[in-house]
Amino acid sequence: MYRIYCQLKLNLGVKRKQRIPPRSPEKLSLPNKLGECWSMDFMRDSSRNQCRFRTFNVIDDFNLEGLGIDFAVSLPAGRVTRYLDNLAEYHGYPLTIRVVNGPEFTGKTFID
Repeated sequence: MYRIYCQLKLNLGVKRKQRIPPRSPEKLSLPNKLGECWSMDFMRDSSRNQCRFRTFNVIDDFNLEGLGIDFAVSLPAGRVTRYLDNLAEYHGYPLTIRVVNGPEFTGKTFID
């Protein structure tokens, strides 16, 4: 059976999971003033009729104020960066941004 499998060239190797490059974690510090550090994350939910949607939440870490929530069925990186620019026009740009170590924040559009 193995010989036939190899003759048909079905013996492909197993693909390994692509790893995210290691990052050097820093200790969490408490911000000293308003607008110094923002935290961002995505959440997902569904309505009563099973229509799924995602939310993008931005919180100021100094007073834990919710600066904004954007929700849609799909949130591509271009829409997220436009939304962050709109928030920055109103609140000013933060010195640092905290995000979770997930695949949503590793795209080239978002990092640029």
